[in-house]
Amino acid sequence: MEEVKSIGKYVKVSPRKTRLVIDLIRGKEIEQALNILVLSDKAVSKTILKLLKSAVANAENNFELDVDSLYVKKAYVDQGPTQKRMRPRAMGRGNVIRKRTSHITLVVAEKNF
Repeated sequence: MEEVKSIGKYVKVSPRKTRLVIDLIRGKEIEQALNILVLSDKAVSKTILKLLKSAVANAENNFELDVDSLYVKKAYVDQGPTQKRMRPRAMGRGNVIRKRTSHITLVVAEKNF
């Protein structure tokens, strides 16, 4: 059974927000996962949609797998590097603003019937 992986690195969305969308598509068939991502209101769903389409295209063109029998085998999000910025506060103090990034990994595989 062939697995095809697609990775998005340094995506400028926090991993916590990204996991909400990733949890919706894990284990689903490709057609169903694409529909969920298209109809999702979350901003990161567009990035995940691009990753999923990339994984499907890789499976079809590089590994000659049947697109209709593919499903999302694994989907997970790791934390990337965090950019730190300072925000001025009262009485000369400063607060740290953390701009978090994510590494998104999608693995699609062929379902055995």
